[in-house]
Amino acid sequence: MISRMWRGWVATDRAAEYVAYINETGMAEYKATPGNLDAQMWTRDLGDGRTEVVTLSWWESLDSIKAFAGDDITQAVFYPSDDNFLIDRETTVTHFEVTGT
Repeated sequence: MISRMWRGWVATDRAAEYVAYINETGMAEYKATPGNLDAQMWTRDLGDGRTEVVTLSWWESLDSIKAFAGDDITQAVFYPSDDNFLIDRETTVTHFEVTGT
């Protein structure tokens, strides 16, 4: 199993709106892709007007990640309104081999 992690930052006063947007776009697309085992989104208020958003998804294989992300699985996938919310973002993602429960 492979996990895929991405991080971005939004204004705290728009965090709930962004979470709803990502649930409708990225999270829905993760879960609709064959080979996706699950996905979660985590948020953390940084106390400075920013909220960190982490998406974490679990996949059967690198091929199933390619079905979601395209051939270059290191590149983050963005959606049309992301620029309206994100004040900073990682443009790449991190992958981990899941080796324990």
